[in-house]
Amino acid sequence: MKYLLHDILKWSFSERKETGGMDVKIQRNQRMLAAFGMLGFAVGIVYANLMTRDYIGNIGIFNDFFLQQYGMVEIDMSDYLWYLGRIRILPVVLLAMLGYTRFRRVVVSAFLLWTGFSCGMIMTASVLQMGIQGLILCLIGMTPHMIFYIAGYLILIWYFYTYPVMRWNAQKTVSTILFLAIGLVLEAYVNPILMQGFLKTL
Repeated sequence: MKYLLHDILKWSFSERKETGGMDVKIQRNQRMLAAFGMLGFAVGIVYANLMTRDYIGNIGIFNDFFLQQYGMVEIDMSDYLWYLGRIRILPVVLLAMLGYTRFRRVVVSAFLLWTGFSCGMIMTASVLQMGIQGLILCLIGMTPHMIFYIAGYLILIWYFYTYPVMRWNAQKTVSTILFLAIGLVLEAYVNPILMQGFLKTL
């Protein structure tokens, strides 16, 4: 995963092949982006530890009734794909619109902080509520689609954070759309099978 993300960022910067100072700038930007995500993740962990167990138990995927129903319900994949398309595309559109303002770096930083915070809070809450099974549930809930979502978002984030040094082109457009589309299909058709299979073991 680490090497894939590094290759995506490096490829996104491929139109500028100068060495030396440019490589230093790339590495500094990579460290900054990672730092925002890690900071948000750490804050999410702290926040989850401050929540009460009753509150955690009422959070969507950790609610016992929700888990039981999800494990038994028959999902209409086409309707589910349409539903996912609506809720997954909106953040991309907002990020793209705000990214074209002069506050693009602030937008990217805030996005990474919030994403890291959400992941840290949910994963920690899952462990507090369900132990190691909760952590496994979270990991399965992000498999296998999340890697494609991350790849698509990274192209956008890297472009906005390094603009105007980096330029947008047709290759990035096609790659972003392709990554997100594959992620949607996998989340709609593959992830429910994995989730229901795991829930039957609980």
